[in-house]
Amino acid sequence: MPRLFTALEIPRNAAMSLSLLRGGLPGARWIDVENYHITLRFIGDVDNRTADEVVDRLDRIDRPKFQIKLDGIGAFGSKKPHSVWAGVTQSPEMYALQAEIERICQRIGLPPDPRKFTPHVTLARLKSSRVEDVVQYLAGRGNFQTSLFTLPRFVLLSSRDSVGGGPYLTEEVFPLREAMSAPVSDSSFLQPAKSLA
Repeated sequence: MPRLFTALEIPRNAAMSLSLLRGGLPGARWIDVENYHITLRFIGDVDNRTADEVVDRLDRIDRPKFQIKLDGIGAFGSKKPHSVWAGVTQSPEMYALQAEIERICQRIGLPPDPRKFTPHVTLARLKSSRVEDVVQYLAGRGNFQTSLFTLPRFVLLSSRDSVGGGPYLTEEVFPLREAMSAPVSDSSFLQPAKSLA
C-alpha cells in the first residue's frame, strides 16, 4: 500500500518562482517542480479499509477557500542540515483545516502526528551539504516571496518512493467552498434602547 498524506498544491506561478531557487548548493537533491506541495498531515502506510475511511471522512470537510503566500526560505537540521524549504505565511484557515484533518485521523485510530505542524514547501533534500554552504545559500535568497494565491482544494497524495521527494500521485481531491462574506445586519431588527427613566 502506498504511503498517504494530505497536502495543499502549489499553483504554477508560485511553483515557477520556487524553481528559480534551484541550484547553487552542493550536495542538494532538488525536488521536481511538479512535486512541490505543503504537507498537512502525513498518514503513512495504511490498509485499504483505513484508506477508504480516511477518504470518506475527508470528503465531509466543509471549509472555505483561503489565501497564502510563500515567504522566506530556511533549512531543517541546524547542526546537520537535511532539507531546504520555503516558508508559508500564517493563515488561520490553513491551521483550522490541518487541525480538523488531524482530529479525523485520530478518530479513526491513527496515532497523533508527533511533529508540530510547520507549513513549508520542501525544495531540496540534503545528503552531504556543509553547514557553511547551506548558510551561504540561504543568505543569498532570504528575501524570497511570492504573491498571494488562493487555495481552492486540498488533496490526498501517495508516494511509492522510499526516499521521499516524489513522484507523488493524486489519489483524491477535496474542494474547499467559496468563502462566505460577512453577514449584512438587517436594520429592521435594530430597536432603539428603551430609557429606564
